Amino acid sequence: MGWNTSYQETDHFKFQAADFYPFKNTEEIKRCRAITKEDILAMNGHHPRNPHIRVDVLSDEEGEMLMLMDIVKRIVDSDREDKQVVMIMPNPCPLYRKAAYILKALQVSCRNVKFYMMDEWADQDGNVAPLSYKAGFGNAFCRFMLSNIADLGFKEENFIYHSNKTTPDFSKMLEQDGEADIVYSGPGWPGHLAFIDPVEDWFQPTMEEYCQQGAKVAHLHPLTIAQNSLHGSFGCSGDISNVPPMGAMMGPRDAMQAKDVLDSHDITTAGSRVAWQRLTSRLCIFGKPSQDVPASILQLRDKPTHITMSHQIAATVEPDYEFQY
Repeated sequence: MGWNTSYQETDHFKFQAADFYPFKNTEEIKRCRAITKEDILAMNGHHPRNPHIRVDVLSDEEGEMLMLMDIVKRIVDSDREDKQVVMIMPNPCPLYRKAAYILKALQVSCRNVKFYMMDEWADQDGNVAPLSYKAGFGNAFCRFMLSNIADLGFKEENFIYHSNKTTPDFSKMLEQDGEADIVYSGPGWPGHLAFIDPVEDWFQPTMEEYCQQGAKVAHLHPLTIAQNSLHGSFGCSGDISNVPPMGAMMGPRDAMQAKDVLDSHDITTAGSRVAWQRLTSRLCIFGKPSQDVPASILQLRDKPTHITMSHQIAATVEPDYEFQY
């Protein structure tokens, strides 16, 4: 008798995704999963459906440099042309220190710069984390950026961070400022845009109504909490109990109304090849726009939108049965 062959791979085992998984369109998932890196490169920077969108595959260094230079150039231009620039800033990172260093070296005035924080943490009752919360995005932005440009003429009142007081008026303030000149974004594991997750707090009868929603405090999807438990602010240890359950965030209308968007897809697990973003990014960039994939609404913009993917995120989605986990 030969060795039992029941272990050999077949395609006869079928199942449905876990109930908490937000992406329900299995045909779209299958289609997007099959988009190879070669397919993406063959697009030559063009989005398959929207001429306002450019999609580039860049190295990690090129992607960081692009965002860094975009931040610096907008602030330099605001000084030279003596005009206000309104920027919606994402989860802070050490890149902001580099931007501040360049601005200081060039002695660029930041008098015309207005920073809006994209999102912030909130507790189970919807109370937004104070600026003193060290794991908070506002706190980190102060440490990485604002403290380093304080002597360049930046005005404290031009830092709009989420709080119980400001979040209800966040979108109205943007409108009064003529909308954002730029939004720097990047999707989370459940396809979120900022902290706009695929949860009941956001769902609307139509996509038009969905895209008109302004800033609010809302619940976070379990995948957002799991993702952030792997980040440095929470110890890179999967400590889900240490991650706040709600967030304050800009609304879909703030991204749709922005004059420009730079959307970066480049997150891996501590620089390894392991990336939850590889499939999520394909759904966001190439999948059918859906409220189940919040960041996919960027495909509906009629204004300049630059999307970048790192080589790791653009890499073909394929199993590795030898690596396992």
